[in-house]
Amino acid sequence: MKSLKARLLTAVVGISIILVLLFLGEIQPLVIAFAVAAVTAFMTGEYLHANKLLKKYFISVPCILFAAVIPIVLNTGLVYPIITVFMIVGFAMLIYNHKQINYLDFAYAMFGTLLITFGMSAFSALCLNCKPLSFYFATIFSLPWMADAGGFFIGASFGKHKLCPNVSPKKTVEGAVGGVIFCVLTAVVLGLLFAFVIAPEYKFNFVALIILGVVDAVVSIFGDLSFSLIKRSVGIKDYSSVFPGHGGMLDRFDSIIFTAPVMLAINQFLPFATVV
Repeated sequence: MKSLKARLLTAVVGISIILVLLFLGEIQPLVIAFAVAAVTAFMTGEYLHANKLLKKYFISVPCILFAAVIPIVLNTGLVYPIITVFMIVGFAMLIYNHKQINYLDFAYAMFGTLLITFGMSAFSALCLNCKPLSFYFATIFSLPWMADAGGFFIGASFGKHKLCPNVSPKKTVEGAVGGVIFCVLTAVVLGLLFAFVIAPEYKFNFVALIILGVVDAVVSIFGDLSFSLIKRSVGIKDYSSVFPGHGGMLDRFDSIIFTAPVMLAINQFLPFATVV
């Protein structure tokens, strides 16, 4: 019971924070960019901590700074110079401190930092460059979460065939199908809600939304399995306990790291919303 109360309380607080950010973001979209940057930096710290690299400051400080800066400077033309500096500093630190770290730890840190940063930067890019902001913001969060919910409920009720037992024993093929169905329905419902109630001045592409629902669900599962594999490889259950009953930020947003870039890519070719 205490665990359930903790999970519910965390969910209520989390949703409240998201709504406040959405309200502030409608006034000044950079608020979203700074919030994404803070979350990205924190998740990078969790990722490094999982492999006992957070206190190796010659690695963690450049990685966390990189994660904090990129989501903010996306539209400034500074991305490539910052990446160049990051890579040079990273290898310089490796050479100077080569006795304190091996190449596998270095590769782990660099790979995770780049993956988390560019995944979350796609989130930032959608919020900074796409309208209506509230639609993209809601879609980014709701689709992977509904895919997860669909996978849980359908899998618990009808699941018989294991999807990837060596990585996530509870995931089933039936649950994955349920996740796709939930995700597609959520995308369509959001489109209808915004088209007829919230933002009637926009025309929504429902073919694109259905495609997004299918692809988002599949990629969401892949993202979840990927970070579960990392947790299993370093021997931890959660990346942190910042959310009581839910684990860490990386536990909550791991799917978004993969789904946000997919959403951004689809939107480039099939815009979800256009002004009427």
